[in-house]
This record gives sequence, C-alpha cells and structure tokens, in this order.
Amino acid sequence: MLEKPITLPEEAGKELSELEIEAIQMFINFLKLIGLPKSVGEIYGLLFVAPKPLAMDEVMSRLNISLGAASQGLKLLRGVGAVKATYVPGDRRDHYVADLELSRFATAFIKEELHPRMERALERIRRMEQLSADMTPEQRKATMMKIERLKHWLEKGNKMLPWILKFLVR
Repeated sequence: MLEKPITLPEEAGKELSELEIEAIQMFINFLKLIGLPKSVGEIYGLLFVAPKPLAMDEVMSRLNISLGAASQGLKLLRGVGAVKATYVPGDRRDHYVADLELSRFATAFIKEELHPRMERALERIRRMEQLSADMTPEQRKATMMKIERLKHWLEKGNKMLPWILKFLVR
C-alpha cells in the first residue's frame, strides 16, 4: 500500500526543513500503525532530528499544534521513554530530546500500551462468552465459534509478546 503524504499546516511547513518533514512523515506513519495520534508522530519526528533540545513552545510553533496536543504528546512520549526532559543553562523552560534508543520506546509501548489492551480484550471475550449463554443453542454455537477464533488469536499474540520483547532488548 502506498503511503499518503502528510499535510502539515502551511505556517509549519515554512519553518521545517525537508529532513524534518521526512522524519515527521516517517514517525507519523509508524505511530499511526500502533494507534497513536498524528501529533505524537509529529513531535517525535521533530525531536528525533532536532540538532538541539526544544522547548514545548518551540515544538508547538514549529508544528503549528495546540498547547493541549503538545502537552499530551510529550506526556505520552515521556511516559514510554521516547522523550526526555533536559536542562538548558540560562532557560527556565523544560526542553525535550528524543531518546534515540528506539528499542526502549517499542518495549515500553508493548508493556504499557499493547499488553494491557490485549488483557482488556481477553476480559471482554470472557464477558461475551457469559452473554452468549442467553442465546438459542444454534445462535450460541455460531457465536462461540467466532469468540473462540478471536480468543485463540489474542492468546497467540500474548504468547508472542515476551519473544518480541527479547528480540527488541538485544
């Protein structure tokens, strides 16, 4: 499938280099695959190629994003270890740098986002199994067949997570 090019606000594009735009595009596409907002990919992409730490207001201005989007994006990225706050002498603002160790980012995402979501999905499947008890035998049989396939897929995914984590930590 071909990637759709991102469209950045016109004001933002004037301040972004081609390198920054390419990095932002790549991280938007990657992070969208795992269900994260576009603004998170924009922020990480900008910080990834930034030659120096950037303050939140610089991130907002360069990307033309709101305070809320910048704040939430940086909070999420800090939470998974993808971004660190750093001190810049003579400036009272927090500045941010991307952690270039992408395996740490992916590992944190799997542990803090993906694994809990899969656990919640298994809880919902158990609830679906309980709810199917009220169906006619014929409806229940068809429904349980679908639920079992879904449960099998999720259980396989859960079994793969430790192997994926081992691979990433290498």
